[in-house]
Amino acid sequence: MIVALAIGLALLIQAFVVKPYQIPSESMEPTLDVGQRVLVNRVIYHLRDPHIGDVVVFHPPQGAESGTECGDKNTGEGTGAACDLPTSQESGTNFIKRIVAGPGDRLSIKHGHPVVNGVEANEDFIKPCQGGNGCNLPHAITIPQDHYFMMGDNRGASDDSRFWGPVPRNWIIGEAFFTYWPPDRIGLL
Repeated sequence: MIVALAIGLALLIQAFVVKPYQIPSESMEPTLDVGQRVLVNRVIYHLRDPHIGDVVVFHPPQGAESGTECGDKNTGEGTGAACDLPTSQESGTNFIKRIVAGPGDRLSIKHGHPVVNGVEANEDFIKPCQGGNGCNLPHAITIPQDHYFMMGDNRGASDDSRFWGPVPRNWIIGEAFFTYWPPDRIGLL
């Protein structure tokens, strides 16, 4: 009886409060390495709004996992502007990225850094762009209400909102707050 109760409680906590995730790609290097494991707080965004700088797990728009599909053909790849609208369907895949802009913000990209409302972000923690696709998107877009713009910390090797658009708030699963594997990387994010 006690074992069944403990298992049930553990499953409830994982389903509704804190869930573990494994980093699947190099898009968040150097902050998070491939195979590193993090805990995600699934309750926090019921209590407060997401903030710029939060590292979050979310469902991207459908098509993000297989390529770069923007919901607005006038923005995104080849237009000089980041994608300003996701496709309407939510993917079942989980992504992990950093929030760089929120609802109503004006955003452009300069050398891989977000320029939000005319101010270039100071990000000494990222792996810089090396002149690849998406490193410079000078035409500003406006982030729609209840949407958040996500970018990986490995700016030259991240498939992110630059290509498939901002993410609706209700597609955000939670904030990654703690890394527990490997042992030499244990700590708060």
